[in-house]
Formats: sequence, C-alpha cells, structure tokens
Amino acid sequence: MHFEILVEDRSGQTALEILIPKIISTQQHTFKIHYYKGIGHIPKGLKSASEANKRILLDQLPRLIQGIGQTFSQYPPDYPAVLIVTCDLDNRCLSTFRRELLDIVDKCNPPPKTQFCIAIEEGEAWYLGDLAAVKAAYPTAKEAVLNSYTNDSICGTWEKLADAVFSGGSKELSKLPWHEVGEEKSKWAEKIAPLMDVDNNLSPSFCYFRDKLRDLTSQ
Repeated sequence: MHFEILVEDRSGQTALEILIPKIISTQQHTFKIHYYKGIGHIPKGLKSASEANKRILLDQLPRLIQGIGQTFSQYPPDYPAVLIVTCDLDNRCLSTFRRELLDIVDKCNPPPKTQFCIAIEEGEAWYLGDLAAVKAAYPTAKEAVLNSYTNDSICGTWEKLADAVFSGGSKELSKLPWHEVGEEKSKWAEKIAPLMDVDNNLSPSFCYFRDKLRDLTSQ
C-alpha cells in the first residue's frame, strides 16, 4: 500500500518520517509526506481560497484532494493508495471539523480513499503522550510541567512542551520570529520522535493515527 500524507508544517513532516517506519513496514509499504506552511481554513464553497504557492493546507485542501483522487484513479488495482491528512484541532469542535473535512472528500469525483488524523490539541500532544521519550531527549526538562499535562487536553499544548524543555519557556519562545519557533518545533521532532515507543503512547489521537495505519495495511 502507498500513503500520500499531508501535514501542516515541516515539524510534522520531520516527526512522521521518523515515526511511520516504527508503525508499519516500509519494506512492504511506501509513503510520501508533503508539508505545508500553516493550517489555514476550509474555504467557503470548497473552492481553494489562496494561491497554491502559498502552501496553506486547509485553504488548498479541496484542490489537493481532487487532484489526488484523479491520480489515485490511475493506479493499478493491485497498488492501493490512501491519502492521510494530519493536522491540529487547535480550538475547533472535533465533530464539526471532521464533518467539514469529510464533505470535501464527498464532493470529489473521483474521491480518493482518505483518512483524517487530527492531533488534539496540537501535534506536540503526540510527544507528550510519551513522557519517557521527552525526558530522554531533554534530561533537564521540568518534570512538574510535564506531569501536569493531561493527554490530548485543550491547554496550549506546544506552550506546555516549551515550558518544560525550552529555556525561558513558551514566554521566551513566543518572542522569537515565527520561523524560529518553527525551527524549534522541528528540533523537538528530531530529538523526541526517534525515542518514542509507538506501542506505549498515551495520546488517544496518536493511537488513532497509529492504529489507522496498521488497520489499512492489514486489509
């Protein structure tokens, strides 16, 4: 099976390139990850709202899914392919957001086989689902901050991780230009993801992603 995977930022790409081979056999299955420069919003009328070169994930999602559906339709029957879209929930309503995403697929012709995997609240929740990995990557991490986290809670997840591992915490990190914040998040992915035990993660949204990949490849 082949997976085309869309993520909202470079740190997400970095993390998944490390984690996916821990979840499924990359000798039997293939994947390609495309990262974007932010999440944006699903456009009204499901018509892509920004220029393609701006690479904003949700703004472009109707166009992307339609194009991928056409591409997948040309694959041979013995080479199944699935589109995986991973993005942050942020402060959205999960059920409403998922319905809006599914509506995009429903309106495509032909629709690609698609799975949406939403990190709750943010991608850093997947790291915080494995505190042992965080502590191994950052031995001086503030344990009181880490231990105060409730898995997949809406609490300012990346800020929580920053408060635990970044000098000066989220307050100091937030003062940096946004691209430097992104670079720091990519460092988290590079350091934490290799140490994660994918079979013992306490983030429900990570486990959903892991189990969906495994379910799809076992069909």
